[in-house]
Amino acid sequence: MTIARLIEGRSGPIMSIDVHASVREAVALLAEKRIGALPVLKGGAIAGIFSERDVVYRLAAVGPAMLDGPVGDVMTAPAITVDPATEVLEALGLMTRRRIRHLPVVRDGAMIGFVSIGDLVKYRIERIESEAEAMRSYIQSA
Repeated sequence: MTIARLIEGRSGPIMSIDVHASVREAVALLAEKRIGALPVLKGGAIAGIFSERDVVYRLAAVGPAMLDGPVGDVMTAPAITVDPATEVLEALGLMTRRRIRHLPVVRDGAMIGFVSIGDLVKYRIERIESEAEAMRSYIQSA
């Protein structure tokens, strides 16, 4: 299965934040939406990823004054992205190798989706359960 198939049918806007927004605004959005990361946009294009980890690392290094600075100074950049045609298992491998939890899905320079490692693991578990059920049915009918 491809990432495009995984994200098809999702409704609503993709939560994101502008590179010039304050870290405080970004943290408030993470808390309000109960999410762990946001794509950071600059001029409509993906510039990086802002995550809870970024907040923790920068707080430890700089202190609470960093909350008033721009997200662009704190985000992880450049963002690692995937194409909609990327296979789910390939994306899962990329996330594991790069030790990241979120991937923007980009087509022709525009972000069309955002997937988390949880989305990919959920798909994988559902697939394994489906294959196990098919195997059980096959064995019972034999």
